[in-house]
Order: sequence, then C-alpha cells, then structure tokens
Amino acid sequence: MSRLEDWTAEATPIDFVDKESWPIFAETLPPAIAAFARACGFDGKSGAHLLAPGPDGALAIVLFGVEASGARHRDAFLAGKLATLLPPGLYRLREGVSDSHAAALAFLLGGYSFSRYLAPKKERPRLCAPQDVDRARIERIAAALSFGRDLVNMPANDLGPEALAEAALALAARHGAQARVIVGDALLSENFPLIHAVGRAAAQAPRLVDIRFGPEEAMKVTLVGKGVCFDSGGLDIKPSSGMLLMKKDMGGAATALALADILMGSGAPMRLRVLVPIVENAISADAMRPGDIYPSRKGLSVEIGNTDAEGRLILADALALAAEEEPDLLVDFATLTGAARVALGPELPAFYTGDDALALEIETYGRKLGDPVWRLPLWDPYDSQLDGRASSIVNVSSSAHAGSITAALFLRRFVANPEKWAHFDLFAWNPSAKPGRPEGGEIQTARLLAELIVERAARWSVKT
Repeated sequence: MSRLEDWTAEATPIDFVDKESWPIFAETLPPAIAAFARACGFDGKSGAHLLAPGPDGALAIVLFGVEASGARHRDAFLAGKLATLLPPGLYRLREGVSDSHAAALAFLLGGYSFSRYLAPKKERPRLCAPQDVDRARIERIAAALSFGRDLVNMPANDLGPEALAEAALALAARHGAQARVIVGDALLSENFPLIHAVGRAAAQAPRLVDIRFGPEEAMKVTLVGKGVCFDSGGLDIKPSSGMLLMKKDMGGAATALALADILMGSGAPMRLRVLVPIVENAISADAMRPGDIYPSRKGLSVEIGNTDAEGRLILADALALAAEEEPDLLVDFATLTGAARVALGPELPAFYTGDDALALEIETYGRKLGDPVWRLPLWDPYDSQLDGRASSIVNVSSSAHAGSITAALFLRRFVANPEKWAHFDLFAWNPSAKPGRPEGGEIQTARLLAELIVERAARWSVKT
C-alpha cells in the first residue's frame, strides 16, 4: 500500500493526543464520546488507541496516543501502528496533527505487506491525503521503500543475479535513465576481476549494473549497493543458522535502488550514477579459495583470507570505478558485517566517512527524519591489520576485533577521496514488527539521504 486517497470530510477522523494534553482535549469532545473514553480507560498513553462510536453505533472518531512534543525519543513511525490496528475503512487525520507528513508516510509504510506468495489476510484501512502535505512526495517515498522491501523479502530462487539486474534495469527504464549491464567473463575484459571471482562459481553469472541519470553539468552523486543475492559463505561455508537470512544479503543493492528511485523522481538537479555489483556467493569447483590472490580494478592485489568476506570484494571494484569519475558525493550500502549488528543492533546502521562535516550532516538528517544512524571511526591504527604478505591487502583483518571498522578501512583503500565518501553497514531487516516497520526486509538510511542529497544538489546548483 503506497497510495493515499483523495481527502474527504466523510472519512472517519483520527485525533492524536498525548497523556499530558488528554484531560484538556477530552473536554472538547462530545460528552458521550468523552464518557465512553473514560469508561474504556483511555488516557492518551503513547501507542494506545480507541475506536469511539457515535449515537448510531457507527465508528465516529479514532483517538490515538502519541508521545508528548517534548519527549526525548519520539518514534517518527508511531502512526504506522494505525495501519494494522484500524478496521477496514477510510480515515483522515484531523487538522492540526503535528507532522502530518511523517504520520501519513508511517501509515503507508505500516500497511506494507509482502504478498507475492501469500495474499494479505484482511483488507487494510485507507488514509486520506492530509491537506497540508505534498501527497506526490509521500507516495513516491512510500512506493520506493516498498519496492526495496520487496527486493529484500524475495527468496533467492526468484531473485538471483539475473532477476535483480532486471529489476534495476526496469527502474532505470521507468525514469528514462541510461543503463548497461556487464555480465560474466565480460567483467574480466572490462577490468572487474573481484566481482568476477566472487560470483563465478554460481549457476547465474556475476554482473555489474551501471545506471546514469540527469544532466552531466549537475552535482555528481554516485550510489553503490552490495548485491549478493545469496551468501553461502563460499568454501568458508556458513552454518545453517547463518544462512537463514542470507536472501537479504543484497539489502545494500535494494537500498541504493530505492534511494535512486526517490532521487530520480524528485526532479532535483543532479547527475546520478548507480552501480550495483551482483553475485551469488556459491560453492562449486570454480569457487574462490582461501589464500587465492586476485587483482582488483584499482591495481591492488587482494588475498582471500576468508571467502565469507565477499561483499567488500565486489564493492571494491565498484567503488574504484565510481572514484574514477570523481563524484561530489559517493555513498555505498552493504549488509556487510555481523560486527556492526553486535555493536549497534538491527535498528541502528553504522556509517563511516572521512569528513566530519558530512558526518554531522548525516546525523542531523537522521534525527530530523527518524531514520537513525551511528557513526563509527575509520580508526587508522587498525589499517595495517589488512596489509598482506604476498599481496597489497587481505580481505579480512588479522584480528578478531573491530570487524565493521576494518571492513570500512578495506573499502577506503579503493576510494580516491574519503572526504566525499560515506559507507553504511546496515542490517536491512526488521526481526520483529514495529510501528511502520513490518517484520522482514527494511530499507534503512534512504529517507535521510534522499533529503540530504536533494538539498545539497539545490545548494550546489545555486552556487554554480
């Protein structure tokens, strides 16, 4: 569900109240509804809701408890809870609802369900577009994030390298963008040896999707997304429990494509490039081995210390390609390390950048939009742990510690200008349902980066 309905006064109104203001607000309600609310024990507690009937017994109003305006940690997606609580019907937010944009977006995202294999169990409630919001923008964001969630939720038997590349090409075609795909041994002839090495053992050949959009004279933004459609771990095979969610190892690619969908639809002046290296990390006679040494696009030789650290290898070639064009902003996304999840959990993506000002900007937009992130350091003393004896670099650290940091440091070796680069190590999955965030695939960081990039592009355009 990614569309809002036309506004109508006939829709059932939803009032947001908080515990502090509830006693005063209750006095403004019809006496019968106020008495009903008191009898039901409704007091405006955050997340609580009440379906209040009118004189004829039909639903007259919905009361929904939210955090007080001064609350330290307000859940920007709390209103998404309504999409699963309310009975089928048409609803509207009452005028004066604080941040109706966020509430409407949360409602749409809360109503998302992955229905390719199983039809929704019940009809969903529908929401009128609030009169004070940009309806098209909300729907565009919701549709892009739903598209990304669908990709992450798709099992690998239906979303292998071919299908993921086709989804990227379909997105490019929908926006009139240029796109090409480099497949199989052509990766070697065009100098992407690491992407080829990781994906060559799979039944479906590895590939690199390259999308370009927008005027060449505009601000250059490049997005890179890790597209490992399934990760067995390779010859360093994962245990069965470690493979259960590995269909989501292309969550970085899904994030890059969802963000690109928002940006290409925004009309903002930018030269957007999207690079998606796509592989399956499989096991066969042709699989890469621990101890193998491969060249890279940048010219660094890379020793394979562990075949289950494959995501950074395909990103390395894609980042080297991106850096050749010297973009004004280079961002990569990857479900890269378990270490980041141990440190920050599933809801808080780690990010890295060589620029303190960019880091502050990312954190600011994340707090503003309820799209949280946490910066971890590119700790230079750990960089030497990646030095190889027989190669320029090894794909895993010599230490068992700081795995997310050393993975980021590995990627930094392939970036020309770390001050214009940000790397996001994300989970791309909701282990349990929360308001606006159903259990399953999730697109993290795209909302904050969409607003950051659009506003940067506008400033860049004025400046030039």
